[in-house]
Amino acid sequence: MHGRDALFPDFDQLTDAENALTERLSQARRNYASRNATSAELTPDWLEELQSKRFDQAEDLEPLMDWVIDALDTGSVQMTHPGYLGLFNPAPTFAAECADRIASAFNPQICVYSHAPAAVEIEQHVIKELGRRAGLPKGSGGHFTSGGAEANSTAVLCALQAKCPQYSDKGIYAFGGQPTIYVSKESHLAWLKMAHSAGIGRNAVRLIATNGQGQMDTRCLATAINEDLRSGCVPVLIVATAGTTNAGMIDPLKDCSALAQKHDMWFHVDAAWGGAMIASTAGRSVLNDIEQADSITIDAHKWFATTMGAGMFLTSRPDIPAQVFRISASYMPESEAAKDFYVNSNQWSRRFVGLRLFLALGAAGWDGYGDHVERSIHLTNRFTENLKKAGWTEANRSLMGVSCMVPPEGNDAVQRYVDAVHEDGRFWISKAVFEGEPVLRACVTNGRTDEATIDQLTAFLTTL
Repeated sequence: MHGRDALFPDFDQLTDAENALTERLSQARRNYASRNATSAELTPDWLEELQSKRFDQAEDLEPLMDWVIDALDTGSVQMTHPGYLGLFNPAPTFAAECADRIASAFNPQICVYSHAPAAVEIEQHVIKELGRRAGLPKGSGGHFTSGGAEANSTAVLCALQAKCPQYSDKGIYAFGGQPTIYVSKESHLAWLKMAHSAGIGRNAVRLIATNGQGQMDTRCLATAINEDLRSGCVPVLIVATAGTTNAGMIDPLKDCSALAQKHDMWFHVDAAWGGAMIASTAGRSVLNDIEQADSITIDAHKWFATTMGAGMFLTSRPDIPAQVFRISASYMPESEAAKDFYVNSNQWSRRFVGLRLFLALGAAGWDGYGDHVERSIHLTNRFTENLKKAGWTEANRSLMGVSCMVPPEGNDAVQRYVDAVHEDGRFWISKAVFEGEPVLRACVTNGRTDEATIDQLTAFLTTL
C-alpha cells in the first residue's frame, strides 16, 4: 500500500494494515524486557538510510512502519522498560494508548465547542474532578496543555494579568516597575524561558535559596520580596514546586501561600510530578494547602502515566485566563469563554488529549491510581534502603518516590556508577545535582517494575 492509496485506503486495506501494526506493537511489548533499557548509538548506515528517504518515490506503508519500530527498539532510551528508573517519563497506561487510537480516528478539533461538544465536555469533566480532588473551590476550571511548560507559562501570564489588568493590552509598559517572579533554585528552570516569552525578561526570575534539603527557604523568599519592593519592583508570582525534578522535594506550600496573600501575588503550585499524590489516601496529606493555590500544574503524562504530552492547568480563578487569551475572529463561531478553549488557553487547534486520563481514571478509579502511586513510592524506598545497607548515603528525603544516593566513595564517584549501569544495559538511572553535589538519582515510573528489578539493580550497584 503506497501512493495516495496509503493516505486514504479503503476500509479493508485499512483494517489489514491496522491489524498488522497492532500485532507488530504487541510483539514489541512482549520483547520489552529482553532488550536493553539504554539507547544504542545510531549507526552511520542507519543515518545514511534515513537521509536517502527523500520522498521522491513512494514506499509501502507496512515495511516503513516496521522500519520505524525497529529504529525505536534500539535508538531510544526505553522508558517502557521495567529497568528504567529515570526521569519523570513513565510507561503509559494501556487505557491512555487506547485513547490515542480513538482520538486519532475521530480527530476532533477540541478548541471549538461547537465542533466537538462531547470531547470538550469530557475534558472539562476531568479538569473539574482533578480540581475537586485537589481541594480547589467550586467553580474552578482549567484546561489541558501540551505539557507542564505550557501550563506553567499560563500561570505566569495569569499572574501578570491579575496584578495589572492593563497588561493584556499594554504589556510590560503597564507596570510601574519590573515585574518579578519567585521560584526555588531547585525548581524546573524553564521559568527563565517563560519570563523571556512573557516579555518581562529573564532577570525578572528570582531563584530563591533552599534550606539544605531541596525545599525553598521561605525566609529568603520573604527577604527577596521585601528587597524588590524597596527597589521599585512589582512582585507578581510565587511558585512552589511539589515534586522537584532532581529530588522530588516539596516546597512549604502553606508559607508560600501566606506570603502570596500578604503581598497580593498569584500563588502557583508546580505539581507536574507530585500532583498525582491527590490519588493516594495515605499520601494526600503531603499536599496539604495546595488548595490555597490560584493555579496548579499537573502533568498527566508523568505520574498519572498517560502518553506524552498531556499537561493540565487548574485554576480557582478561571476568569483570569479568559482575560489573558480573549480573542474575537470573524471566521470563528461566537465564543463562550467557559466552553471554547481557544479563548481561554494558548492553543487554537489541539488534540483530544484529555481522553487519555478520562479512560485511565475511569478504568482504575482513584483507588487504582492511589495504589499505583503508593507502589512507586514503596519500590523507590526499597531501592534506598537496599543501598543504605551497603554503605550508601541518602542525600534527600523525598515523600514523592525519588531517591538521590551517594556511593561510599563520595559524590565524585557518582558518574562512574551511572556509566556502569548504562554500559550494562539492563537498567537506566541518571546523575543529578542536589544541593550543589552530584547524586545518583532513581525514580520508579513504570507500573511493571517490581521488587526483583529493584533488587537486581541494587545488587549490581553494590558489587561494582
